Amino acid sequence: MDLHEFQVAAQETDQAPGSDDKAIIVPLLGLAGEAGTLLTEYKKLLRDGPAYVSFRDQISEELGDVLWYVANLATKFDLDLRDIAAANLAKTVGRWGDPGQVPPTQPLLFDEGREPKEQFPREMVVEIMEGPEDHGIKTAVLMVDGTQIGNQLNDNAVIDDGFRFHDVMHLTHIALLGWSPTIRGFLGRKRKSDPLTDHAEDGARAVIVDEAIVEMVFDYARRHNFFVGVDRIDYELLRTIRRRTSGLEVGVRSAAEWEHAILESYRVWRAIRANNGGRFRLDLVERKVELLA
Repeated sequence: MDLHEFQVAAQETDQAPGSDDKAIIVPLLGLAGEAGTLLTEYKKLLRDGPAYVSFRDQISEELGDVLWYVANLATKFDLDLRDIAAANLAKTVGRWGDPGQVPPTQPLLFDEGREPKEQFPREMVVEIMEGPEDHGIKTAVLMVDGTQIGNQLNDNAVIDDGFRFHDVMHLTHIALLGWSPTIRGFLGRKRKSDPLTDHAEDGARAVIVDEAIVEMVFDYARRHNFFVGVDRIDYELLRTIRRRTSGLEVGVRSAAEWEHAILESYRVWRAIRANNGGRFRLDLVERKVELLA
């Protein structure tokens, strides 16, 4: 029996049909109750061990009840259990899949096929160094392949938290995600030959999203020791990023890819901050970021 057949058959035994409040709350409470029963059965297994010989049968029955309530709620919310299952698998693959593997349907480099002047350089050597102090405030200067881009930055904060080096994040995102409208503008690589792409993907609104994501992640990172010893990021943050970028070309990137890019960017950022500057190399084709001596 497939999921759709089960969903249709489950409705034949619905004791609270309809779509009013009672029809919805009954299966919701039933689902919560069955989840509690599952825990109770497992508690018995922990208590009795091998003596609890009917554990598998009981768990199978309780999981069946959970599935019935899920199917019932799906019908009442006009959803198809097959679509729910497929979407969930896609979500979990995107969250836990190999971030280095990009499905063939997703472009590795969004500016592939453009004229060279509208492409990110496929390799870049980046240097971030301390700039001249501005009334006692530390600054940073960004150099790409020996040329300064952008203005010198400071932390824009009362404390020295290293935010002046945050272009590391934008640049790492280029190597691992193929995306940073902020740096594309600095490099003069906007795709002006295509007015729609120029405005929608390389324009001010996309830049705002780019900067907002970097700042949002920085705030999160600051509360998590800038990811020292961390190899996973809360899914809620990743989901927020994907929702915020859903209308942009980078919206095809999975949660796993974003997680990898963020953790890699902070690996580089921590080294840059510790040394008050440093050099690193981007390889967009190989999707690598390498710290240089």
